[in-house]
Amino acid sequence: MAKYIIKRVLIAIVTLLVIIIVLFLLLKLMPGSPFNNERLTDTQRHVLEVKYGLDKPWYQQLFIYIKNMVMGDFGVSYSIQADYPVSQLIGSKLLLSIKIGLVAGVLGIVVGVILGIVSALFHNGVLDTLTTIVSMIGASIPSQVLALGFVYFLAYKLGWFPLTYSAKEPIMSSILAVISLAIFPMAIAARFTRNEMLEVIGSEYVTLAETKGVPKKRIIVIHALKNTLVPLITTLAPMVVGLMTGSMVTENIFSIPGTGKLFIRAIQSNDYNVVLSLAFIFSAMFIGIMLITDILYGIIDPRISLVGGERK
Repeated sequence: MAKYIIKRVLIAIVTLLVIIIVLFLLLKLMPGSPFNNERLTDTQRHVLEVKYGLDKPWYQQLFIYIKNMVMGDFGVSYSIQADYPVSQLIGSKLLLSIKIGLVAGVLGIVVGVILGIVSALFHNGVLDTLTTIVSMIGASIPSQVLALGFVYFLAYKLGWFPLTYSAKEPIMSSILAVISLAIFPMAIAARFTRNEMLEVIGSEYVTLAETKGVPKKRIIVIHALKNTLVPLITTLAPMVVGLMTGSMVTENIFSIPGTGKLFIRAIQSNDYNVVLSLAFIFSAMFIGIMLITDILYGIIDPRISLVGGERK
């Protein structure tokens, strides 16, 4: 296990390095610069480029940027908030996106797994039908459409919730956004759990356990649910990371000052340092959660062994 983890960490580092290089080159190939203000003269633009080191060859800029990033220096913003440290610009926005996305992901998965278990236990019954309908609706309707519906009916018409996010009421003003984001992972988790549990419950070893008098609850938790969790984690882990890194449209609907809105603004204004920093953080979170997912395989199901860096 230790050798496998070390190997995966080294692969993750190389992957992040490649991502940064590719993104850096793509940004350099984009038309324009961070100083596209028409009021600036060519001389003023040149002075700004010299100030920020953008007059140097691209490979020198790349080397300097990676060296600074390794030391924890993400540079300063060029245009969104001139000369303001990127780490401070991103900090509070990233924390807010992670909080809302993580709560939405956990809520969706927990509710979805419960609905999937109920649906499997009452297969072809009324509860199964209702759960299936709810799952199909949740998987079919985009979260942005649900968010707009929630804002109109629950916030505007009924006045139960604030229309937009407010730092004074962070919990109440986040509830609709969390529910909107949680619907899709809930639907996927419910359908996946139902299908996997039906397959496991109908297997020979579960039937054998029933004939030996093993309690039904033990069969569900020890046998059916454990075998369902492994593929479920693989499916939903990347989705949770996506929610944590900010749902751009949903954040705009609720006026949430998260990273999604900041990322779009940084791309539009060619603020290289902000774009690269956010991309690096998003990639690191995704790679990190996938590494944790692989480790969880062995915890959830010890029969999965890691030999030579491969799952067996």
